[in-house]
Amino acid sequence: MLASAESVRVKLWDLPVRITHWSFVALLPALWWTWKSGEMATHRLLGYGMLGLLIFRLFWGFAGSATARFATFVKGPRAVGGYMSRLFANQGEPVIGHNPLGALSVLALLGTLIAQVCLGLFTQDVDGIESGPLTYLVSYDTADAARHWHGLLFDALLWLVGIHMCAILLYLVVKRDNLVGPMISGHKRWPMSAPPNADTPAWRMIAGIVIAVAIAWWVSQGCPIGR
Repeated sequence: MLASAESVRVKLWDLPVRITHWSFVALLPALWWTWKSGEMATHRLLGYGMLGLLIFRLFWGFAGSATARFATFVKGPRAVGGYMSRLFANQGEPVIGHNPLGALSVLALLGTLIAQVCLGLFTQDVDGIESGPLTYLVSYDTADAARHWHGLLFDALLWLVGIHMCAILLYLVVKRDNLVGPMISGHKRWPMSAPPNADTPAWRMIAGIVIAVAIAWWVSQGCPIGR
C-alpha cells in the first residue's frame, strides 16, 4: 500500500486529463447505444465529440502537466520488462502517473480509438443512406470496408477496455493501490520524496480546446478546401 506515515497528498492528474478520461468513459456506451438503436444523427455528433477529445488528448500529451505528457510515461521495452519483473515484489520506487505497463494500455486504447473514429469518417451503410463526412473521398467498396472494420475495431476496443478494468481491479485487490480515486480527485498519498506535478498555464488548455474544436468542426464539414 502506497500511503504511509511519511507520505503527503500530491497532485497526480490535472483537470484536463480527468475530464478527458471520464468523457471517454461516458461517450463509448453512448456511441454504442446510438448505433444499436439506429440514432445515426446523434451517433455522428457523438463521434465528432470523440474526435475532438482525441485531438485534445494528443495535444495535451505534449503540452500538459508532467504526468499527462507522453514523453514522461512512454518507455522502451527494457523499462516495461523491468517493471513487470517486480510487479508484485515489494521493491522499487513507486511510479508517479502511468507506469511503463499502464502506458502500453493507454497507447493501445488511444490508438484504437483514433483508428475507430477515422474509419467512421469514411463509413457508409449498405444502402448508401447514412455516411461519414469524408465518404465522398473514397469509393463505395472502400467505404463498405471502412464500415466492416469500424465494427471489428469496436469489438477490439471492448476487449481493451475489459483488460484495462481487470488491471484496475488487480491493482486494487493485490497491490492495495486505488487507481480510480486519483482519477476523480486528482490527488494521491505519496512518499514525501515525490516531485511536484506543477499546473500548466490556463492558456495552454484554452489553446488545446480551440484547436480540437476547430479541427473536429472542419472534419465534420467534410474538410472543405476550395470545394
